[in-house]
Amino acid sequence: MNIAVEIGNLTRDPELRKTQDGKSVCTFTLAVNRRSKKDEADFLNIVTWNGLADNCHRYLSKGRKVAVAGHIETRSYEKDGRTHYITEIIADEVEFLGGKEW
Repeated sequence: MNIAVEIGNLTRDPELRKTQDGKSVCTFTLAVNRRSKKDEADFLNIVTWNGLADNCHRYLSKGRKVAVAGHIETRSYEKDGRTHYITEIIADEVEFLGGKEW
């Protein structure tokens, strides 16, 4: 079972792109405090698609608190002869918490 549920704050404004076939994809980084150590956080890459991507780009900004539910995916790519690995949460749901009114 691959389920990820995280609550945290955006570390930067969301970035929106379009794929070659016109689908929206929005990415942002979420800072999530560790339970055992309040002054430490993990920084998670979040990816949203289609209408959810459009809404995240439209309504979210740096510092905003959100809850994200989705699944974890790992991918790799080659650059300059080296393999790089990326772990991301592909969000199915994003709940806007606190912050500015939208």
